[in-house]
Amino acid sequence: MTGAGHAQVGALERLVMPGPVSAVHADVETTCAECHAPFSRSEQNALCLECHEDVAKDIAARGGFHGQEQAVAGVECAACHTEHEGRDRDILGLDPDTFDHDLSNFPLLGKHGEAMCVDCHVAEHETYHAAETECNACHRDDDVHRGNLGPACMDCHAETTWTDTHFDHELTTEYALTGKHAEITCVSCHVDEVYEDTHDTCIGCHAEDDSHAGTNGTECQDCHTTRNWEETSFDHFVRTGFALTGGHDGLMCESCHEGNKVTQQTPTECVACHREDDAHAGINGNVCNDCHRVTEWLDVTFDHGRDTEFALRGAHAELECNDCHAQPVAVAVPSTLCFDCHAEDDPHTGQLGEACDGCHSDLQTAWPEGVRFDHDLASFPLLGKHDALVCDDCHATPAFHDADDQCIDCHAEDDVHEGRLGSECATCHNPTDWLAWTFDHDTQTDFALTGAHSGLDCHACHREPAVDGVIALQTTCAACHRSDDVHRGEFGADCAQCHTTESFRDLKELQ
Repeated sequence: MTGAGHAQVGALERLVMPGPVSAVHADVETTCAECHAPFSRSEQNALCLECHEDVAKDIAARGGFHGQEQAVAGVECAACHTEHEGRDRDILGLDPDTFDHDLSNFPLLGKHGEAMCVDCHVAEHETYHAAETECNACHRDDDVHRGNLGPACMDCHAETTWTDTHFDHELTTEYALTGKHAEITCVSCHVDEVYEDTHDTCIGCHAEDDSHAGTNGTECQDCHTTRNWEETSFDHFVRTGFALTGGHDGLMCESCHEGNKVTQQTPTECVACHREDDAHAGINGNVCNDCHRVTEWLDVTFDHGRDTEFALRGAHAELECNDCHAQPVAVAVPSTLCFDCHAEDDPHTGQLGEACDGCHSDLQTAWPEGVRFDHDLASFPLLGKHDALVCDDCHATPAFHDADDQCIDCHAEDDVHEGRLGSECATCHNPTDWLAWTFDHDTQTDFALTGAHSGLDCHACHREPAVDGVIALQTTCAACHRSDDVHRGEFGADCAQCHTTESFRDLKELQ
């Protein structure tokens, strides 16, 4: 359309204009195109938002009244803001009594809910939207910090009342206000409302209160608490590994730390402080706490059974340390064997070895008592009559291995055979009874006693004493009966070819 055409359309629009516009739009009344697109009602909202940029931003950001109120979403601006009804027409249409301020970008909370509209929306504001939302814009004169903490008043103050603060000193500054610090005012540390570069160390504020004059360093919190400067929290055990208990409890620092310099390393060995109290003159070493308690120097805790695995019982309980420890007790006794100390007291002359507990059940009672030796475990079990004997019946001295273990050694006088059957009495006799013998000549020798031989006395054949055992006799008839041989040896030495053992005159039937 040409310029002339536009002019004609504009003139036509002015001719059909329904009435004067409101006072706020009077300056564009003659230019209909400012608000109306010719023959295109759908473009009218876009023209409105070109001028009302704040409203356009709210809609785009879904903030403010036009961006949050669902009832106006997509509705033409003219539906609420009607024009051409005269200069005095209130085109805004805002009812302060019913407007929901929560639909704005600034809900009225706390004391703000009690304020009048004109308290914030002052006359110099061209629109309601122009009202400031920063606390400092309205409360600059109320800022006792004189701007040193910036304009974000809500970081500390609440909307309920100006003096209702919620500042979390620990969260915001990483310095918790505990104990006495929680009771002081801000200016006690932040002098002249200067908040930058404020000291966050104890010594930064309390250098003049340091009774140690700097000798213990600057970490005051290692010993002191914020509850009270005189109250200390130093845990000597946790910090040094040396618990102050018993006689140590209640000591002043300077009792051990010369010059009250607790940062100076102090020896923790008992002897470092108690060398003059050592009645042992160093003989028992430097580890005093092995025997003594911290409650009292004479309160001894050493338990020989627990601490050395050798309990002192019976006669040992009455001994002095140096009875066994010829050297300082710190030097271990070579062994806990009885023999190490009692070799000279051994009545067995070493024959039974060094393990005294093999026979003596309680080594620490009187030496002869508590014997539990089992003879059945020896090479000579006590059977039969032997079991009723007492030790010295066989053992003339405590050197028990000197005792003989052969029957003939003890029973030579009881040998009715006078040695003719050797010294191995057990071949015939047993320990139950000396007369209860069981020798079977038929099975235990190669010469069965039959016929007239069966009733013979042992000595009839065994006539000579035997030293190393029974003398082996010849088993031929002639060996014993040569004088009875009427044949004078003409038929040889084997009489059994003709004769029997029943009787010498009893001849066998010749084949």
